[in-house]
Amino acid sequence: MRRFLVLIFVLPVLAHADDAIHLGSQRELFVDRFLIDKIKGVELRLHEPIREGVAVKFDKPWEGGYSGYATVIKDDGIYRMYYRGLPVAGPDGGAEAVVAYAESKDGMAWSKPDLGLFIVMGTSHNNVVLTNAPYTHNFSPLLDENPAAAAVAKFKALGGTQVSGLHAFQSADGIHWSFLQAEAVFTNGVFDSQNVVFWSASEEQYVCYFRSWKTVKGKSYRWISRTTSKDFTHWTEPVEMEFGDTPPEELYTNGTDPYYRAPQIYIALAKRFFPNKMALPEAQARTLVREPGYRVSCSDSIFMTTRGGSHYDRTFMEAFIRPGPTPEDWISRDNTPALGVVPADEREMFIYRLSHYAQPTSNMTRYRLRVDGFISVHAPYAGGELITKPFQFAGDKLELNFETSAAGYLRVEIQDENGVSQAGYALRDCPEMIGDDVARTISWSGTDDVGKLAGKIVRLRFVMKDADLYSLRFHE
Repeated sequence: MRRFLVLIFVLPVLAHADDAIHLGSQRELFVDRFLIDKIKGVELRLHEPIREGVAVKFDKPWEGGYSGYATVIKDDGIYRMYYRGLPVAGPDGGAEAVVAYAESKDGMAWSKPDLGLFIVMGTSHNNVVLTNAPYTHNFSPLLDENPAAAAVAKFKALGGTQVSGLHAFQSADGIHWSFLQAEAVFTNGVFDSQNVVFWSASEEQYVCYFRSWKTVKGKSYRWISRTTSKDFTHWTEPVEMEFGDTPPEELYTNGTDPYYRAPQIYIALAKRFFPNKMALPEAQARTLVREPGYRVSCSDSIFMTTRGGSHYDRTFMEAFIRPGPTPEDWISRDNTPALGVVPADEREMFIYRLSHYAQPTSNMTRYRLRVDGFISVHAPYAGGELITKPFQFAGDKLELNFETSAAGYLRVEIQDENGVSQAGYALRDCPEMIGDDVARTISWSGTDDVGKLAGKIVRLRFVMKDADLYSLRFHE
């Protein structure tokens, strides 16, 4: 399912070097208006991932219907999934919660290794990596990309409640975890959700997005705030995130993480929560969910981005992933996306989402999406065009991720900062490109070398028909 956003025609503005975007060789996606200056006849289109089925069942005695807050990490050739195991409903931070672990070689077939680290429910034959309450309630790990990170702390994590504060953990192998220090590293928050953390290469610091509450016009909303750290133990005063000119909504989780193909863009797959909106008749909900408090309300999954700072870009207010056709996914606190979008192969990526919460069939469901395929610039059969803002690049090749119909095409022109086509790179020099490629190198009059324009201020003009453009990248 796809959603659309029509952009307004805007005339280009003459650029100076200080105003130009320094693109370098990083990949850029059209998930926001960062690169877009002028459009005509095209629109942004939101693409819903394809649901492929159950990935991991929460079927162990120490897992169960209230399992959740999953994180998925691709670590070399291993997919690692961490999640809260919780068989019974209870207060946040209760002793019944554990951190369970599953792994996979392909992201599709998952196993739960017999780790033997803790005795849980009378047995050491389990896949549990942590039992320390209250941190097991919302334990959120990361693979630390900080080049200065010590080997003993290749993996880090935060976990805790408002009472305990967030505590920091470290691990050399992602299996054996220990406290980074005895005291909480951050206490100024509510934390009753999945509080996520990562190393930002673009900001050169650790960034944490965590649960807070905000009152808007007399009503309290589940909100997102942000704090940063240079060393993972000393954190800045929190800043409330803002969402531009959009209506306030309850965001139960934030799911913010650097996109692995363009880490300067943080993808946020958040759960949107409607606490008083019951989708199923009471009698039907009672047959699915034992606990009365989990029958009322419903949730879906939304897509946002941020590039650091205190602003989320909500290009689309529509759902990114709807609950779906089965009643089991229309109950309270369901449909939580896992933290982490991970590669499936060169063409596609995996997204995982909680399904059937508070029910015996609770599980993580796998979804598939084209790489960079969250949002595209879409041209209809009638055609249209887009002109970028002025930018400077590094490299000598231009690579595009795009697809067309057999009737459609895409062509590219390189202009100077004032919108004048560059000699040899005019629209007439670029043949009509058709097909479906995630990494097509573009050529003009038989040459794909754009190195002589590197470092200069340029614009790109895309002329398209029945086509979708997902991303671009200059490279050597």
